[in-house]
Amino acid sequence: MEARVHDDPETFRPLAMPLLAADPVRNTVLLTAAESLSADSVMITLHDGDDVVGLVTQVLPYPLVVTAMPIEAAELVARTVHGVRPQLTGSSGVVAHVEAFNAAWTELTGATATMQFGSRLFRLGELVPPKVDGRARQAAEVDLPLVTKWRDAFMAETFPEEAEAQAKRRPDSDGVIILWEVDGQPVSYAGARGPYAGMVRVAPVYTPEELRGHGYASAATAAVSQWALDQGAEHVLLFTDVANPTPNRLYPRLGYEPLDDSVEYKFSN
Repeated sequence: MEARVHDDPETFRPLAMPLLAADPVRNTVLLTAAESLSADSVMITLHDGDDVVGLVTQVLPYPLVVTAMPIEAAELVARTVHGVRPQLTGSSGVVAHVEAFNAAWTELTGATATMQFGSRLFRLGELVPPKVDGRARQAAEVDLPLVTKWRDAFMAETFPEEAEAQAKRRPDSDGVIILWEVDGQPVSYAGARGPYAGMVRVAPVYTPEELRGHGYASAATAAVSQWALDQGAEHVLLFTDVANPTPNRLYPRLGYEPLDDSVEYKFSN
């Protein structure tokens, strides 16, 4: 197997995209990352003769994503990454692939790998909307201050290390936002991105703490999932925090089925 380093997204994408598109569900994060590549990204393809058989990439400031790396290539990938990004900050992806890369990386560099969080990928089967008081509507420009406030609260609660960067983006800049209302007042919201490569990814889902416990998040999630289906999505996906039992119980009731577990690690010397 041969590893090739690329310094231009325009040469990397034509090699990477067919491989990623062949399994868009498992590679959903990588497909998103491929749209954000720049000259300072890590872009490595793995070749077996004329065939592209794997890849890894890193879009700063995020970790290296190794889901599409063949496990048996872990040592080769670690050496190659070290040549272009010796101060790699972390790794992420499907558990078995991350564990293989981390073993090779820590052996090579002497770094310590510390897990930051784990997530679970779900795919929608048959949608089962809950029976919850209220109605759904798509957010409008007038809702932007409220949605921004809720988005920032979600990020601070769930991904505090990314909250500042996300706060600079408009919540509706690359997807749709569905509000769930009761008596004309928004009580929860769910966002979605796509369709892309036949996929829509649902995120974020947020209900203010004082309004939780009424099924509003379930209703908003079901509504945005129906929106995704109406757009022609072949796959409707979402991620949960493995350590949070509430969403891991909630989403299967709506028809979501668990697939892969992923992890993110931080490296330190």
